[in-house]
Amino acid sequence: MPTGTIILLGAFAGLTIYLGLPLAFLKKAPQSFKTFASMLAAGVLVFLFYDVISKGTEPINSAIETLSQKHTGASTVFLEAFLMIVGFLVGLLGLVYFNKYIIARYKPGKRVIIEADSAEASPALVGAAASKAAMSAQTEQAQAVATGGAVATAIKSARTPSPKLLALMIAIGIGLHNFSEGLAIGQSAATGALSLAGILIIGFGLHNMTEGFGIAGPLTNETVSWKFIALVGLIGGGPTFLGTVVGMAFQSDLLFILFLALAAGSILYVIVELLAVAKRMASNEIIMWGLFVGFMLGYITDLIVTYAGA
Repeated sequence: MPTGTIILLGAFAGLTIYLGLPLAFLKKAPQSFKTFASMLAAGVLVFLFYDVISKGTEPINSAIETLSQKHTGASTVFLEAFLMIVGFLVGLLGLVYFNKYIIARYKPGKRVIIEADSAEASPALVGAAASKAAMSAQTEQAQAVATGGAVATAIKSARTPSPKLLALMIAIGIGLHNFSEGLAIGQSAATGALSLAGILIIGFGLHNMTEGFGIAGPLTNETVSWKFIALVGLIGGGPTFLGTVVGMAFQSDLLFILFLALAAGSILYVIVELLAVAKRMASNEIIMWGLFVGFMLGYITDLIVTYAGA
């Protein structure tokens, strides 16, 4: 099969992620359904977390087995394990500190609630109360200030990621994962295993459709444009194409492990954020059913790939 065809099919496998993204436009659905969709997304991500960790440790386990049997390759074991640990650390805590020090600067740090004792309360006095409350909240979680018949309370808002930012983080984590999938496609083709490469393209294409649900889940309560959907789809699915190109150019277990570890860390971060939002909006029953269905979607598509010989 020509190199150009393999690369194009690798791009196709990644861009099937767009088939799951229209879920973001279901605005009139009940809140329970939207939470279920978000948890379905989290369930897909839980499976992806399991999947990337297991695939990332395969080369490490193989190196350990070689070390155990032949007493050689200790440096390989150390380097691969080091990349797994560092990659996971950067993927997980990197997003924590990025959100804390970079993204948080562009979010409102507080909100002011104003209550007037009477309709005759002077607008100027109400504004003064609001201003004083906002200044007081700089150092305290909440502060109420009464001025001229009006009470203003400023409350520091929790700096949690917005739905769009959360979707973007999910897309980045999935993109790292899909880059490693592209590496698998490219490396299979480069070693002459064209049938395996074709199976991987089909399997990963099916799998990436469910990953689109993962990105769209947090957006069901948000007004989004097609441009944003196109952007997150490109971030999530495009790296499959890039990975295919890199995988055909050269083979590297170290690169494979590093990108899987980065993906695992970022996916775990997003799972925690999705669960934190869902706990405030729905019952455990909806949350657990969503997680179960999402996990099974990822698991079944993986079984199809495994059955086909990938």
